[in-house]
Amino acid sequence: MTIDASLDKRLNKVVRNHERMRRNGVVHRVGRDGLIRSRARLIRPRFPIKGVLLIAALFLAFKALLFAQMGSGNYASQVDALRAGSVLEQAGAVLMQEDPVTVAVGGYLKQFFFLR
Repeated sequence: MTIDASLDKRLNKVVRNHERMRRNGVVHRVGRDGLIRSRARLIRPRFPIKGVLLIAALFLAFKALLFAQMGSGNYASQVDALRAGSVLEQAGAVLMQEDPVTVAVGGYLKQFFFLR
């Protein structure tokens, strides 16, 4: 690595850091030695995408586990019973209806957990 490449690399890092500081704001901290250090403020995502995806995956796994345990006929009859209920139960029926992912994962789980 040449001297110019090393200097360019360090200069690019400083420019990126200052751009981040301009965009996100600055946090000042006093170190043990008494020096005031400025750092770019960390910005967290406003919407927790990972959390929503995790909840959706857990919900699909729950549906598949119920489908595997109850079987296709019993599961469908329970969902039909929900459809005949109140507005909240009808919303639950829409969420709990069979979909290809539930059927596939439920069939896979039935092989290992619910042998009859």
